[in-house]
Amino acid sequence: MPPIENESGKNDLKSRIQQLIDSNQVMVFSKSYCPYCVKVKDLFKELQVECNVVELDLIEDGTNYQEMLLEMTGQKTVPNVFINKTHVGGCDKTLQAHKDGSLQQLLNGQNESYDYDLIVIGGGSGGLACSKEAALLGKKVMVLDYVVPTPKGTSWGLGGTCVNVGCIPKKLMHQTALLRTAIQDARKFGWEFDETVKHNWETMKEAINNYIGSLNWGYRVALRDKMVDYVNAYAEFIDPHKIKTTNKRGKETFYTAARFVLATGERPRYLNIPGDKEHCITSDDLFSLPYCPGKTLVIGASYVALECGGFLAGLGLDVTVMVRSILLRGFDQDMANRAGEYMEEHGVKFLREYVPTKIEELEAGTPGRLKVTAKSTGSEEVIEGEYNTVLIAVGRDACTDKIGLDKVGVKVNPKNGKIPVNDEEQTNVPHIYAIGDILQDKWELTPVAIQAGKLLARRLYGGSKAKCDYVNVPTTVFTPMEYGACGLSEERAVGLYGQENIEVFHTLFWPLEFTVPSRDNNKCYAKIICNKLDNDRVIGFHYLGPNAGEVTQGFSTAMKCGATKEQLDGTIGIHPTCAEIFTTMEVTKSSGGNINQSGC
Repeated sequence: MPPIENESGKNDLKSRIQQLIDSNQVMVFSKSYCPYCVKVKDLFKELQVECNVVELDLIEDGTNYQEMLLEMTGQKTVPNVFINKTHVGGCDKTLQAHKDGSLQQLLNGQNESYDYDLIVIGGGSGGLACSKEAALLGKKVMVLDYVVPTPKGTSWGLGGTCVNVGCIPKKLMHQTALLRTAIQDARKFGWEFDETVKHNWETMKEAINNYIGSLNWGYRVALRDKMVDYVNAYAEFIDPHKIKTTNKRGKETFYTAARFVLATGERPRYLNIPGDKEHCITSDDLFSLPYCPGKTLVIGASYVALECGGFLAGLGLDVTVMVRSILLRGFDQDMANRAGEYMEEHGVKFLREYVPTKIEELEAGTPGRLKVTAKSTGSEEVIEGEYNTVLIAVGRDACTDKIGLDKVGVKVNPKNGKIPVNDEEQTNVPHIYAIGDILQDKWELTPVAIQAGKLLARRLYGGSKAKCDYVNVPTTVFTPMEYGACGLSEERAVGLYGQENIEVFHTLFWPLEFTVPSRDNNKCYAKIICNKLDNDRVIGFHYLGPNAGEVTQGFSTAMKCGATKEQLDGTIGIHPTCAEIFTTMEVTKSSGGNINQSGC
């Protein structure tokens, strides 16, 4: 049919199109041969939603229809989709609406406005990063954060685990312990001082907590500056787009949002034995403990257990670590055992293959006295011991069981509370996302949560396609001798590629700073794991030595770029440093060659 030129003809056509839109829940203007149109029609078929389709290539005045649709919607292409009189758009926009849940809202006739574009549940590093990024992109955002006090009554401010009871105070207390070693070394470097050097727990604790308090305030100011609403209240879903919040006074308030991000993090796991919650502490309590813990039993072999046990021993305390099986499960076991051996050589006692069965209070106090009963994992042997403080560090549980996820259908792993998501951090409920430590099979690290949160907000509101890369994530365990790693453990590399297809280069070394005090000769260790099938590409980086985080961070970038052994060998080292050892490695594990170092 020729183009419609008279005004009455155009108005008649517009009226006919509008009638189709108004009289059908789903109206699709399509072309029968268009693959994008087929995708959209298949989507509605999969959703079991009846849709009315006009194939513009099969009707006489299809060209006129398409021109009028362009005039009405500004969209030139097909498919052109309308739901409940609302223009959705083409194929990409329809599929995106399905992904983010807005398609279902339109199908349900829920085209009403919400209180917020985005509500983030959890004010830790990931949640704050996501909320601020979304606000910068022009969205109305709320952050909800509430800390349930520990059995000992400990709670904290905005910022999550890392800032308040994790990375920040841990690293500062680790630094405190390193200073004790530095003081001991100082005399060998010519420093003379007569006074007795002793440590004051209360002074350290107050200084660290004051710094953390400044960070808490800074986060609140940053949210205010970026126009993010912050509410200190516990959140719980009651409907797919509605939550109930309860503040510390018990006042309930309700909010709605188009999308939600779960960033609730984890809390330390208890032992479920008599006396654990009554008499023990966790890392949630340790960093603000108002008194020196005294003789301490650390239960667990996690990085939290070894880090806490390490710095407590570094402060001069009597520390024992009770281990059920292996150290640092999930990490390279060669490295884990070397880190443990160093701790043992420097005063930390290990009770291996024991589990506690009962904790009893012998005497109240600050600290008091506790009796711990434990059983061997390999026999019927039962042992008892007395300690001033018992610190439980056997792992952490995701905070997902009491926020109403069952009411909105979000799938959760029943064994650990973790949430499975796709590669865009989207749960099985399209408008609900999750980031950080609560994700199934993802890294439990602050920088990962921050990166995932920022990128998620940019994808949702900024048109970005970038996704968080969970491969070759660097990390450091701040044990007395620090352990940095990136990529695969030796065990994992063998499992993936086979022993015959990997080459492990390794060496012991002695930092120059340790030579004058004559300590820890050849106790530091470095190794790289290379894939022989891929040009000796470095697939595992492991370093046990001082400043492990600083060393590992730089090499992780090289690994992201696909660094090979040849490229490391071709790199000129900075002398004298510990990191230069990775540019001169020659001995392979398979050769059995001598890896001791002598001199610079």
